[in-house]
Amino acid sequence: MPPIEFTQNYQDLSTDVGFQFKFNCERCGDGFMSTFDRNLLGTAGGLLRSASGFLGDMFGKAADSAYEVQRAVGGAAHDAALKAAVEEIKPLFKKCRRCGNWLCEKTCWNGQAGMCKNCAPLAEEEETAIRASSVSQSVSNDFAVEEEARVQAKTKAVKAPCPKCGAQTLGQKFCPECGTKVETARFCEGCGKKLAPKAKFCGDCGAKVS
Repeated sequence: MPPIEFTQNYQDLSTDVGFQFKFNCERCGDGFMSTFDRNLLGTAGGLLRSASGFLGDMFGKAADSAYEVQRAVGGAAHDAALKAAVEEIKPLFKKCRRCGNWLCEKTCWNGQAGMCKNCAPLAEEEETAIRASSVSQSVSNDFAVEEEARVQAKTKAVKAPCPKCGAQTLGQKFCPECGTKVETARFCEGCGKKLAPKAKFCGDCGAKVS
């Protein structure tokens, strides 16, 4: 029998009643399962072993014999089933001439370059990925700037002294020393923006002020 390909990236799902294999792309991990190939000797052995439980030792011995036969020919039968599975699934894969990996043609193959997308990325996909990363970074930066401004404004409000006696108010509505009402800054619970005095809705995001 000639050498069998796909020796590194498959899972053997075979049992004593049949053979089946799952082949995985070495880039994205997607799996492709071969058609189940029934093992008649294994099935016969299983039926005989089941029957032995009801009909006595004679069938049990026959079952053991069939099972031993199945085990004896399992290697050759298994190799033949694997070879057939490789021939079935191979058209869905391409082998990269640069890295040597087997890649699924549908997702991970650059047909124009004749190589996988790891070795020969598609310009359109890379550009889209870079743009998406740039947008994500930009949003993160904007959020960080806004959050810093909000924290600074709150810190300033907490440190603001009482307009009458000069005592620290710690952001409270009334001075803890003289009881004078203090105009403290309010912030939107939705977007964190500073609210106008007596505002019922946020001027930036429209959220209702509780």
